[in-house]
Amino acid sequence: MSQNSPLFRKKSVDQILKDAHSGSGGELAKVLGVRDLVSLGIAAIVGAGIFSTIGLASYNGGPAVSLLFVFTAVACVFTALSYAQFASTVPVSGSAYTYAYVAFGELFAWIIGWALILEYAVSNMVVAISWSEYFVSMLKGFGIELPGWLTINGESAREAFMKLQSSGAAELSDYERFAASAYASAPTLGDLHILLNLPAGLITLLITALVYIGIRESRTASNIMVVLKVGVVLLVILAGAFYVKPENWSPFAPNGVKGVLSGVAAVFFAFIGFDSISTTAEECRNPQQDMPKAMIYCLVICTILYVLITLVLTGMVNYTELKVSDPLAFVFQKNGLDFMAGVISVSSVIAITSALLVYQLGQPRIWMTMSRDGLLWKRFAKIHPKYQTPSFATIVTGLVVGIPALFFKMDFFVDLTSVGTFFAFILVCGGVLYLDHKGISARSKFRVPYINGKFLVGGLFCLAIIGLLTYGKDVIVEWRMLSFAEIMEHKLLTIIFWITWCTLSILSYQHNFSALPVAGILTNLYLMTELGASNWLIFVIWLAIGLVIYFSYGYRQSKLAKK
Repeated sequence: MSQNSPLFRKKSVDQILKDAHSGSGGELAKVLGVRDLVSLGIAAIVGAGIFSTIGLASYNGGPAVSLLFVFTAVACVFTALSYAQFASTVPVSGSAYTYAYVAFGELFAWIIGWALILEYAVSNMVVAISWSEYFVSMLKGFGIELPGWLTINGESAREAFMKLQSSGAAELSDYERFAASAYASAPTLGDLHILLNLPAGLITLLITALVYIGIRESRTASNIMVVLKVGVVLLVILAGAFYVKPENWSPFAPNGVKGVLSGVAAVFFAFIGFDSISTTAEECRNPQQDMPKAMIYCLVICTILYVLITLVLTGMVNYTELKVSDPLAFVFQKNGLDFMAGVISVSSVIAITSALLVYQLGQPRIWMTMSRDGLLWKRFAKIHPKYQTPSFATIVTGLVVGIPALFFKMDFFVDLTSVGTFFAFILVCGGVLYLDHKGISARSKFRVPYINGKFLVGGLFCLAIIGLLTYGKDVIVEWRMLSFAEIMEHKLLTIIFWITWCTLSILSYQHNFSALPVAGILTNLYLMTELGASNWLIFVIWLAIGLVIYFSYGYRQSKLAKK
């Protein structure tokens, strides 16, 4: 399809800046500095991941999962540098959506915006449900027990009750016994059992109200919660270091590379928070200087915290015992430190609250930017005259997150969140190559450090092929045993990875591409290959729904179309 097609109409940087400051909906309050941005990034990154999913990742990968955090952080550094360049070039809300509009055109911008809606909404649901579990556990510690039917979704309770009927109580886990009991004791409306996760719905309502009334209030709340939870994480590292047994670190990678990489989704879910920093660009006092600094600072700080806490966790107990939802509290209980476990349970509620706050800030600002461009209903761009926040978009975000969190279980969607994030990250890295190629980077206040990839990208590709043929005989044998249908189902992304690397090698030779954005594309694409095929199927269905909306509304209502 021709680049002159209306589907690929682009917005210039000047046009985006003009639209942002002359919109009829009003302007956002500019109150954020570097410290506030770093705080928001840490709030999102050191959230549900460090207090819950880190346990499962450690169980699968053993102590070597600490290296997975380093590898994922390296992938994120390449991406963060690309985000930082875009943020200094196009300092408006909208994150990867806005950047794609400049680099690739309207259709890609819509796809990324639609993917980000999924990423933020599903992240919020998962975080809200995780918060509910910790909150209910904390209340039990104080002797307060909520009725079971008010703290669980109907699907989980019904499945547990049916299992109880078919297999008996002896076959049920403790959680399944609780769920079956909640189902049996729930009030009924005819044949319908009334079950809902009330804490998850209420925390979403409260956070939405806070985000609605202002960025200043949200900033203050975030800063306070971040200080508390970073203090607790440091306390865990320092106190736990005295109980580390080096023999627990052996074997270091018990399940090999495959076991370590199986935690990619859980680990990467923790790192997507720095994307949310870019959604607050219009509320920064000096976005072109502050946002690049904040992204790098928070990524470095969070990586160090994650690596240290993973080493402490796997050193305090054997990795095989870490398949629990509250690993930090568990390891201290296991070592007889119940007081520390109690402190962690309380602090985890605070930590996850701050993560939910940042995600709820990001979602409405993406909708606002898409609406400003005419791709969504214009009410999404409405700014509250008193609170200076995207009021309508914030309310809709609260409903979109709160209602599913009340009634559904969202465990599966952690992987689905990562699919949308990887997709956005790859386009942002590719967008920097476009900025460089077109000379737009000359106006960037921050630029990705230039390393000429003319021979480097292709040279590494050749070395990788030689290494695979020399040391990857088991991999080659595995591929030969697969049918064509199995390769298409399970290995298609791996094929795309190698084709992309080959293509980028040729383009880097022709155009002297910068090596760091290319490295960002390849590392994110490689990590994508570790996600399940079922997640991609749902993601494709979600994109198909989005394209229907785009062609039935956004394509015609786009401001570029009207011009």
